[in-house]
Amino acid sequence: MDRRQAITGHTKIVGVIGSPINHSRSPQMHNAALSKAGLDFVYVPFHVSADAIDQAINGFKALKIIGINVTLPHKQSVIPYLTSISHEADLIGAVNTLTFLDNGIHGDNTDAPGFLRAMNENNIPIPIGKDVVVLGAGGSARAIVVALALADVNSITIVNRTVPKAITLAEELTKKISKQYVDIMSKDNVEKSVDVTFDTNITGMGFDDKQLPEAIVNCAMLVNTTSSGMDESQPLLINQEWLQSETIVYDIVYTPPITKLLKAAQEMGCTTIEGIGMLIHQGAIAFEQWTGVEPCVNTMKNALLIN
Repeated sequence: MDRRQAITGHTKIVGVIGSPINHSRSPQMHNAALSKAGLDFVYVPFHVSADAIDQAINGFKALKIIGINVTLPHKQSVIPYLTSISHEADLIGAVNTLTFLDNGIHGDNTDAPGFLRAMNENNIPIPIGKDVVVLGAGGSARAIVVALALADVNSITIVNRTVPKAITLAEELTKKISKQYVDIMSKDNVEKSVDVTFDTNITGMGFDDKQLPEAIVNCAMLVNTTSSGMDESQPLLINQEWLQSETIVYDIVYTPPITKLLKAAQEMGCTTIEGIGMLIHQGAIAFEQWTGVEPCVNTMKNALLIN
């Protein structure tokens, strides 16, 4: 049945906010999974400008919205509106999932476990005890650095065009993660705080840093979190020759599916991971939090591959 025809006064609403939002493929992914599960929900994209977040949050509460995914530029600006926040989101300092409860709003960040689940799905081990380079210092980078640091990689180098932003982020996350350990790798998303020694070295640098070539040559994993991969006319952010065949290259950009960086990595014999996996798994975690039902991941993937 056409979901638009099935919407009634009983239909529960979930969705995503961002600015811009027209490019988001989350609606097709979630609506396909909701239909497959037989749930009377609909997932709607909402364009919310940076100066309208207050009105949007109050509107969602008034309309009894069940849950909202959060994308740029709101991942940090929604935090003051929360009444509770998960350990993951607190450590990361950014939220991508809101759940509206009777007594308030709960914030979570499913990017970190979604990032790791996509690796597991591809049978690619986390480079524990090895070095990682992360390109970009935005909200997604924050989540990925936290996920990898808690998984005990040896070092993480954050590379950004604005060098102070990379350095500040490295210092901030080092300070936060040193204080506590959160198990974000549990499939059931169980939060557990335990005392451990934090050994991952997190540093920041710019793309023109003389040490960058060596960092990439020696890393076990390279992760791109910048939007550069969305424009194939733009040059690579790094030199292709720095990539080693044993390096895992992970680009979280999902449009196009095979970015210019992934093509270059494949030419160098690297193992690569496409961004669609992280998109699906971070969405699947939010889906389950809102509905209490585990979605069909294959249905979500097939919906994204249609276009």
